[in-house]
Amino acid sequence: MSDIMSYLFETKAVKFCEENKPFFLTSGTISPYFVNTHFLYGNEKEATEFLSYIDTLLADRINLPKKIFDTVLAQYEKNEIFKYTIDTMIKAITENVNIDEIDYISGGERRDWYFSNMIAYLLKKPHLTLFKDMEAFVSPYDFSSTEKITDIQGKTVLNTSDLVNVASNYVRSWIPAIKNLNGKLLWTCYVVDRKQGGTEVLEKEGIKTIPLALIDDTLFEKAFELGIINQGQLEMLKGFYKDPYETMRNFLINHPEFIENALNASDERTQKRVKILTEDNLYNL
Repeated sequence: MSDIMSYLFETKAVKFCEENKPFFLTSGTISPYFVNTHFLYGNEKEATEFLSYIDTLLADRINLPKKIFDTVLAQYEKNEIFKYTIDTMIKAITENVNIDEIDYISGGERRDWYFSNMIAYLLKKPHLTLFKDMEAFVSPYDFSSTEKITDIQGKTVLNTSDLVNVASNYVRSWIPAIKNLNGKLLWTCYVVDRKQGGTEVLEKEGIKTIPLALIDDTLFEKAFELGIINQGQLEMLKGFYKDPYETMRNFLINHPEFIENALNASDERTQKRVKILTEDNLYNL
């Protein structure tokens, strides 16, 4: 666990905002940190390039799983951080699940594929490649072939993913996709639990959750000990963990210049997100 935390910091998979400069999220809400778990692929550059490569494959679903597998296998064999992450996931799965009870490993579009293909290969389980439109393709563990699949006849599935926030992808896509296949999604292993309710959602669905690292006070205090953040940042992070809405609402009330500066930002993405915040009055200001 401590090594995963160290790698999250080393690769900047967890990034903390400067003091009094929280990040805008796609939803228009703000946060004192964000997580790019797929940076554990090795580093930000390689992870971003791989995601761009995946995007070029999306139109060719039959050949996509093998091409992704070839890429992640090569990375696993040469990159210490990625290999450690995958091996730690394997260890967590084998300690929490009877491997003989798992019929399939699945991973959903797109960041789950950084991890799921290698997990299937190392556990010698067939792999289900899931798309957001709930179409599914099956490959043997060595990805020597791929075909579309519509029925797995009650077989069991373990899904692997990069992180769980509020579990919206699971609820919207992965759980229905497995149900449409007449399968049983019984377990999920993911690298980061953002501790924002997603784990509880999954457990209510009868899915056993296996996270490697938690975004909580322990991680924030570790970052403080390492000098990555200061006392002011630590206090905001702890407040956010306890009550994200009130912490960010109070910040905006006490720092009215933050929204004004964002509205005047040259960055189009920031302008778009701050407009969502203000027009939808997300913090009841």
